[in-house]
Amino acid sequence: MSIDRIVFAFAGLVILVSLALSQYHSVNWLWLTGFVGLNLFQSAFTRFCPLANILKMLGKKPGCAFE
Repeated sequence: MSIDRIVFAFAGLVILVSLALSQYHSVNWLWLTGFVGLNLFQSAFTRFCPLANILKMLGKKPGCAFE
């Protein structure tokens, strides 16, 4: 699996988990959803993603988005 697919899958998972936690635990979990969305938005323009850099250091295969 490429870095791009891992990043997108991880972001989607974190968003879904934080939405569920906001319904069952505390509405403050929506801040995590906002943080992930903001990070995805800025990485679309800057091509900088901390998770992508970590995965690259671990030797994962790069995709098109985070080369």
